[in-house]
Amino acid sequence: MFLPLTGGRLGRRFTQLVFGLILFGVGVGLMVQSELGNAPWDVLHQGLARRIDAPWSTVGNWTIIVSVVVLLLWIPLRERYGIGTLMNAIMIGLTIDVVARIVSVGDSLWYRWSLLLGGVLAVAIGSGFYIGAHLGPGPRDGLMTGISRRGPKIWTTRFAIEAGVFAAGWALGGTVGVGTVVFVITIGPLVQFSLHHLTLPIAVPIGSPGGDGGS
Repeated sequence: MFLPLTGGRLGRRFTQLVFGLILFGVGVGLMVQSELGNAPWDVLHQGLARRIDAPWSTVGNWTIIVSVVVLLLWIPLRERYGIGTLMNAIMIGLTIDVVARIVSVGDSLWYRWSLLLGGVLAVAIGSGFYIGAHLGPGPRDGLMTGISRRGPKIWTTRFAIEAGVFAAGWALGGTVGVGTVVFVITIGPLVQFSLHHLTLPIAVPIGSPGGDGGS
């Protein structure tokens, strides 16, 4: 059930993985604090956080909870976990909540736009770092690739899953706005550019590339 740690340069790759996951979480946190619209998965996480009235119910904690649920779905799909997969499920959520405590929402539109654009850029660069470390795909991307191996095209699977979580999150009260549109339009090319410059060459690539547009 677990990917072997092969391919060399493990110290460098592990450092890059940790830095990338933290940067990814910072990016998501900044987008949430902008209140201009979240990525599809984060619309769901925020909607759950707003609907469940409890001290522990935060966007970061729901990011972790949803990640664990998604990882359980990997079992019947026979997807294999990497150390990066497991760390992804925890570190991004923790970082989101840290950002929420440090960064204020703010009233001015220019400040909120700076949070949004900085957040999208941080998610893209963070994706390049952690995916480029070759230590396992993110939970949500592993779910999509696992399903696609059983017939559906990857883009069809991704669209169906993200549309579903987006609709559920919107119904629950997650923030949808111009930031959601900006993210959906720009994140693909930005991650591709980031991967081109940040992927580490190793002897045996481990796992499949995948970023958590939302974790």
